[in-house]
Amino acid sequence: MTATGATARGAGAAAPRIVIVGAGGWVFPVELTRDILSFPALSGCTLVLYDIDIDAAAKTAKAAEQLIEIGGLAARVEIPADLPAALRGADFVLTVFQVGGVRAYAHDLLIPREYGIDQIVGDTLGPGGVFRGLRTIEALRVVAQTMLAECPGALLLNYTNPMSPNIWATDLLGVNVIGLCHSVQNTAELLAHELGVPLEEVTFDSAGVNHTAWFTTYRRGAEDLIPRIRSVMRARYLDETEPLLPRSDDPYESIERVRAELMELTGFFHTESSHHASEYWAWFRKTPELTSHYLDRHWDNLQISSTVDKEQTDQEFVDEARRDGILHGGEFAAPIMDSVVTGTPRIVYVNVRNDGLITNLAPDACVEVACVADRAGVRPIRYGALPPACAALNEVQIAVQRLTVRAAMTGSRELVHAAVALDPLTSAMSTLPKIHEMTDKMLAAEAEWLPQFGPSARRYAGDGYLAGPRQ
Repeated sequence: MTATGATARGAGAAAPRIVIVGAGGWVFPVELTRDILSFPALSGCTLVLYDIDIDAAAKTAKAAEQLIEIGGLAARVEIPADLPAALRGADFVLTVFQVGGVRAYAHDLLIPREYGIDQIVGDTLGPGGVFRGLRTIEALRVVAQTMLAECPGALLLNYTNPMSPNIWATDLLGVNVIGLCHSVQNTAELLAHELGVPLEEVTFDSAGVNHTAWFTTYRRGAEDLIPRIRSVMRARYLDETEPLLPRSDDPYESIERVRAELMELTGFFHTESSHHASEYWAWFRKTPELTSHYLDRHWDNLQISSTVDKEQTDQEFVDEARRDGILHGGEFAAPIMDSVVTGTPRIVYVNVRNDGLITNLAPDACVEVACVADRAGVRPIRYGALPPACAALNEVQIAVQRLTVRAAMTGSRELVHAAVALDPLTSAMSTLPKIHEMTDKMLAAEAEWLPQFGPSARRYAGDGYLAGPRQ
């Protein structure tokens, strides 16, 4: 969709009904709750916390009630028993779930590792990204159908990965949907740090696909900083003629050698960390020695996900609010909702259907571009043409995403195999017979979350996968 938004709200409209689907998860539900409560126009909302695990949603509700008490706010919290009750009359819906939880996620990473395909996150491309997409799109289909019945004018703000296939499929289902990620704002901050310039003095343009959008302009006043980015990152991470900047103790952070190499290839810096980006391409994870060259720290998201204490992380947000007040942490969801409610215009970076926004990427793809958020909703800004090498790398990703969406919408096992086989890292590390064997093993292991791919699954039958108003 090239224009999307919630039903227009007048100045005298009631406080919004905001639904978080997947509210029992760790970190994001409470972080987004904190952000919502930090905006006066949203702080009197009805906050609906829905999860198939009601006990987990209740834990989030406990933290939310504490935040409301700390702020002396008028917000109220609901924990509905079913999805229709949660979505009835909603103004905004946020999706933050992981279908199958850590148990399904383990199959996404551990089975490919048996075949030499080492993913550290596995939520964007690769076998893990494809299978997470297959599970998630089916759940988003249920959310979309329920929204059309219970709150057809609501705006769906999706944080669930893989972002591009999820938004692509959900848009086809006919709801107002945008996809949100923090990679653009985080990378803008990283580049300012690397250059030693104040972030507040920087302006930039970024466009591409989620996790691989490109900073094609980056300025401080009239000064074009792109040449400095190229020279500094090359000297620091490839030539190693400049000292590395100190990092925090966060194990996710690493030297930016992967992104520096991609910058050398395309001319431009992109929006996902070197750790995560290393699993998108064929060049960085072929051997343990090569991986160690490009990444100086080991980071395994499965291990982290398996050891998170939800109550502890929730309490950290509460303790921080008690100490510092209820402050917005930087995610785009709450500012977008505030803009729709109050009419305050903001520029945000959002994932939407392309429809000619980026002229040299496929029009049906999902792209990440700048958008205007205000009372009329969220309206993408036409970008134009990406630099050729940037567009070429994005089109490789779009091919995998398109096959993932088609497989999810049709139940075609053939297309699942094709999506996995066309992934750059997978094709570099394995043969087609082994890729087929791995994919079948993953389909069997994840069958309880993917019943549509059972023995009677349909074979690909042309372009009839469009399941929404774009048939």
